Amino acid sequence: MSFLLFQVSCIIYLLSAATYLFFFLSEKKKFRKVARWLFFIAAVLHTLNILFRYIEAGHTPITSHHETISFFAWATAWSYLSFRWRYTVKNLGTFVSTLVVVLMLVAAFSSRHIIPLAPVYQSWWLPVHASISLVAYAFLALSFLGSIMYLLQEREIKQKRFGLFYSRLPSLEALDKLNHHCLSVGFTLLTLGLVTGVLWAKQAWGAYWHWDPKETWSLITWFLYAGVMHQRFTVGWRGRRIAVISIIAFVSAMFTLWGVSFLLKGVHTYAS
Repeated sequence: MSFLLFQVSCIIYLLSAATYLFFFLSEKKKFRKVARWLFFIAAVLHTLNILFRYIEAGHTPITSHHETISFFAWATAWSYLSFRWRYTVKNLGTFVSTLVVVLMLVAAFSSRHIIPLAPVYQSWWLPVHASISLVAYAFLALSFLGSIMYLLQEREIKQKRFGLFYSRLPSLEALDKLNHHCLSVGFTLLTLGLVTGVLWAKQAWGAYWHWDPKETWSLITWFLYAGVMHQRFTVGWRGRRIAVISIIAFVSAMFTLWGVSFLLKGVHTYAS
C-alpha cells in the first residue's frame, strides 16, 4: 500500500511540475491554479505514503536511501507549502515542483527494502535528529532555488536583455527576502539537528563527537551556513554574494546527506 501511494504521489507531482512549466511559459493563470492543487494533493498522498511505510517498517522511515530521499522530497514540498501560505514568490512553485520530482525519481529507483535497525539506532533520537535535519535541508533547498532564481534574474537585468526569465521571475528584492527567510529557518533547524545528533552520540557511544565523516561534513556545512548568516546580519551582505555562498553551502549539505554515505565509511553508513 505504501509503495502504491508513493507511485501515485510521484505521478501527481510530475503532473504538477508539467503544469507549472506550462504556466511558466504561457503565463496563463488557469495553469497555475491547477498546478497548485495537484501539488497539494500529491503532498497529502505523500504524507499517507510515509505513514503507511512507518506501519510497515515499525520505525520512522528515514533510514534507507529510498526513505531518506522520499522524506526529503516530502519535507521540501511541505516547507514550500508553509512558505506559500505566508508569502507569494512568483514562479517559485515551478522550481520547487521540479526539484521534488527529481528527488522522487531518485527515490523511485532506489531499493525499497526495509532495513532492520541495529540496537543503537532503536532510539527515539532517530526520528527527532533525522527529521529535524531533513526539514532543515528542505528549507535550505528553498534558499538554494531562490538563489538560482536570483542569479538568473540578475543576469537578465545586467545584460539588459529582457528575455524568458525577466518577466517570469520575481524582483531581486523579493528573491533576497526569500533567501533571508529560508536561510533563517533552515539554519536554526540545522543547528538543532546538529545539537540533537551530538546528544544522541553521547547516549549511544559515550562521547559527544567521534569525527565520523558525516559528523565532520555536517560541521563543515554548519560553518558555511553560519558564515552566510554572520555576513548577512553583521556585515550586511545581500544579493549576489549571499546567493552564491548559499548555493555552495547547499552543495556541501547534499554531500553530507548523500556523498558521505556512499564515498566515506563511518558509523552513519547504515543509511546508505
